[in-house]
Amino acid sequence: MTTSLTSAAAAQEAEEADSPYALSHLDALESEAVHIFREVAGEFERPVILFSGGKDSILMLHLALKAFAPAPVPFSLLHVDTGHNFPEVLDYRDRTVERHGLRLHVASVQDYIDRGVLKERADGTRNPLQTLPLTEKIQAEKFDAVFGGGRRDEEKARAKERVFSLRDEFSQWDPRRQRPELWNLYNGRHAPGEHVRVFPLSNWTELDVWQYIAREGIELPAIYYAHEREVFGRDGMWLTAGEWGGPKDGETVVERKVRYRTVGDMSCTGAVDSDADSIEKVIAEIAVSRLTERGATRADDKMSEAAMEDRKREGYF
Repeated sequence: MTTSLTSAAAAQEAEEADSPYALSHLDALESEAVHIFREVAGEFERPVILFSGGKDSILMLHLALKAFAPAPVPFSLLHVDTGHNFPEVLDYRDRTVERHGLRLHVASVQDYIDRGVLKERADGTRNPLQTLPLTEKIQAEKFDAVFGGGRRDEEKARAKERVFSLRDEFSQWDPRRQRPELWNLYNGRHAPGEHVRVFPLSNWTELDVWQYIAREGIELPAIYYAHEREVFGRDGMWLTAGEWGGPKDGETVVERKVRYRTVGDMSCTGAVDSDADSIEKVIAEIAVSRLTERGATRADDKMSEAAMEDRKREGYF
């Protein structure tokens, strides 16, 4: 099945390449994203890219670098640091910032906990605590456009998001205020205090992301590929032990060959059993998967049927 899918994709690419005016599927997605980055640069005064060191934010930065080369990227980066991030991902983040000479803003969840503004959750996860640090950093720095790596294939709340998503002065999302985006025309008008969340990867799928990463030779943190790791089982997921509160009594740490499909807070991001230790094997694995990456490995999306929708209305997503 994997072979036939790969062959079909290759045949489609070859057929599209026969026409001197036709873009391949990946080229069309790249062109759309580059257009969005340039549109934001022309419409807004203080845009910022959400950058965590995860694959989608890495892809966004790669596209932004392409959009403005040989000039530097005219945006800074923003990371909401939960304090429970994977060390490999933080190391990648810092190396990337240094390599490209970028400015990184960090909104720390731990700072809010230390000040008593936020309280630790009983389950140890800090992903739901990111909303306040994010929205206050946006207000403090007066960012008027915030790039996010959300894709419509990830989750139903993300599926109905517009490319330009207007947020009010409290960073809240109101579906009644979203604007039509006919013919790829994007309306960035906003009142003082409001801002726009921008999603240049909206029309990409997980498979598109990996195929593009392969084509462009983009480096990723090693945890995206199969490796031996000490993990423990909880709620059908393999979690990494850490100071966040795992494992509990009765949860046994074992060593398994796993990889991560998505990366967030250690307390809610699960690994999957996998032998995919190369990009070709990862693509083959994803091609036959019937579960989205978030549906398979993110506990924070399983807290309720409307978990992501609620967080979006509050201002996080």
